[in-house]
Amino acid sequence: MNTRLLSVLIGLALLALAPMVATGFYLDLVVKIMVLAIFALSLELLVGQTGLVCFGHAAFFGIAAYAAALLSPQSQGASLWWLLPVSVLAAAAYALAVGALSLRTKGIYFIMVTLAFAQMAYYVFHDTPFGGGTDGIYLYFKPEAKLFGTALFDLEGKLTFYYFVLACLAASFVLLALLLRSRFGRTLAGIKVNEQRLRAAGYKTYPYKLAAFVIAAAFAGLAGFLYALKDGYVNPEILSWHQSGAVLLMIILGGLGHLRGAVIGAIVFTLLQELYQSQAIFGAFAKHWQLLLGLTIIAFVALLPHGLMGIGRQLAARRARAATTATEGADAR
Repeated sequence: MNTRLLSVLIGLALLALAPMVATGFYLDLVVKIMVLAIFALSLELLVGQTGLVCFGHAAFFGIAAYAAALLSPQSQGASLWWLLPVSVLAAAAYALAVGALSLRTKGIYFIMVTLAFAQMAYYVFHDTPFGGGTDGIYLYFKPEAKLFGTALFDLEGKLTFYYFVLACLAASFVLLALLLRSRFGRTLAGIKVNEQRLRAAGYKTYPYKLAAFVIAAAFAGLAGFLYALKDGYVNPEILSWHQSGAVLLMIILGGLGHLRGAVIGAIVFTLLQELYQSQAIFGAFAKHWQLLLGLTIIAFVALLPHGLMGIGRQLAARRARAATTATEGADAR
């Protein structure tokens, strides 16, 4: 069996068995990690696979979360079958408008334009009564999964919601893996390597980049939808540039160019956050957790330029250099 596939299956099996040993806070932490892993996978499609560094990805995450909260009645749960697609489509629709304009720029200009659009969305929710302003808005009931009046499952149950999020993570990973193996995915890889050469070969790259931008936003929207359901509360901070920066750090930590790296990066980043915020370990210094996290990320980037997924490659390169040195030394003798 392929090593990559085996590692993915083992990871999914461990997540499926996690509720047997994790309860309360730790179970909620695993759910949070899975939601952020979907978010990281969505950005990996843009940055790691297409070479489009987007610094406004949190806008799509937050818009879907707000759509889920705003469209949910306060007296009962909405239907999952329309609330989920509508929330995801809200994120995708905003991405279509943003991408249609921002993709006409390149490099630092593209980064700044996406950041500007994200900040616009942030201030709409932050500075206006729409969505509760700075106080945010509550989602009192999780959506209902009914078919012909019969409940298929109840998302109000912690275990049911856990496995629903796990199913969404597995589906997201599989869909993105299949997408990247398709002709469309190979075209995105060509855009990342050399867009000019691809254009010379007769490809119109703009539609491909726009499609990737919208698809990535849709997956970010799925993550935002699940985030709203998990906490039952959303506020404007989930659209801020801090959130966009955090998810970018996740995929850098894991290793750009790998879907598994995005998931691993989400796990490591979230666990580091929880570790450094622990007063039981760091005492009063825990309030400076961002300093510790920043230093750790600097160390990671300096020591592992290809992320955690590049450890094997680095070790192999070191062994090769050591073997070459030993051979040259023996020849010299």
